[in-house]
Amino acid sequence: MQPGMEEPDKGGSTLRRALAAGLALAMLLPPAPVLAQSAAGTGDRGTDMVLDLLILRPLGLLTAAFGSAAFVVSLPFTLPSGSTGAAACEMVKEPFAYTFTRPLGDLDVYGSDCQAETRR
Repeated sequence: MQPGMEEPDKGGSTLRRALAAGLALAMLLPPAPVLAQSAAGTGDRGTDMVLDLLILRPLGLLTAAFGSAAFVVSLPFTLPSGSTGAAACEMVKEPFAYTFTRPLGDLDVYGSDCQAETRR
């Protein structure tokens, strides 16, 4: 190779950059329950179901995945403070409940009641 010429990118760093950009963008998105609260529905049940299926459920799945990863990262801080249960409820249980147990098109109902569970 001649001096001053760089070796062409083999795709590894491009993939890493795209992944980093995607993760950064996903962190900027509000959690899906917040989106569902702000979009109180269109008033048409069919439209709400399509909106829920195509937009809100995939966002809920992303939120659940990132929340689970964030929960694992937070364990060194939540274990000593005794707040592991509350963190698990907010970051893992609620996004999964929003995504998988909420009736399709029901935009007013979301997640689980973590405040009631942490008060017990």
